[in-house]
Amino acid sequence: MVKSLNKQVDLSEDATWFRGISSYGKVMIGDRAFEFYNDRNVVDFVQIPWREVTYVVAIVHFHGKYIPRIELQTKSNGNFIFAIKEPKKALRTIRKYIPAENMRRALTLRQKLKSRFSRH
Repeated sequence: MVKSLNKQVDLSEDATWFRGISSYGKVMIGDRAFEFYNDRNVVDFVQIPWREVTYVVAIVHFHGKYIPRIELQTKSNGNFIFAIKEPKKALRTIRKYIPAENMRRALTLRQKLKSRFSRH
């Protein structure tokens, strides 16, 4: 069994981890790390300490009414994309540990196209 990095868990929610193949399990947000544990496979997990997280990017639709995915960008291990059952509650909990200037909205389709076709 995997030992949790957290001493205190603030939120535990159902979630999906997107990486090649989707993994279904639980996200635990605590005082020391963001953790994901698979429901079926014990060795399929990820533990991301808060000191490793550079940005938290939320993909937002309909002016914040729908948040399908959250992306954690880390210093050395790349990006991790999660779909959480209650994303607003999760983002509020993450905000306790990550400064507000490191939490971003993802670019919209219009913004992506504009940046691609504009002159630099």
